[in-house]
Amino acid sequence: MAEENVAVAKPKYHRESRKQDRGRKVASNQAHAVAKFLRVPPRKARFVMDEVRGQYVQEALAFLSYIPNRAADFISKVVTSAASNGVNNHGLRIENLKIVEARADEGPRMKRVQPRAQGRAYAILKRTSHITIIVEDVPRVRKPRKTGTRAAAARAARASQVTEATQD
Repeated sequence: MAEENVAVAKPKYHRESRKQDRGRKVASNQAHAVAKFLRVPPRKARFVMDEVRGQYVQEALAFLSYIPNRAADFISKVVTSAASNGVNNHGLRIENLKIVEARADEGPRMKRVQPRAQGRAYAILKRTSHITIIVEDVPRVRKPRKTGTRAAAARAARASQVTEATQD
């Protein structure tokens, strides 16, 4: 009876095996990159990330190169790093890499003071952000052309207009 109430202690794992148990935080067909303490507010970075999320890496980098936003430069660096991690470390193909997760978490705020009239002081918060990008190897699928629909009828109508114009 006394033996039933005795708690059995779990054996302690060696520190190295505990480290191995942590492992990767993403799947085997994914790669990620994180940039921390960036001097861009997370709200402004999220505006850009919402446009890039779900795109393939090559299209996203082309899109980011033309956005006149300071956050776009930081995000493009992180996307490039995640793609490089996928290609070099995990053997993924860059043509098939798609951005499946893009996050802008809030980092620490730098607190500054702006002097005001009559001895007052206003607080200024300079926000920082942590940007996380996860890319996944997703093969591209070509959508078949629609046939036997209104699209086919429209193509046929355009073709007949072209032939009539050339005959006149």
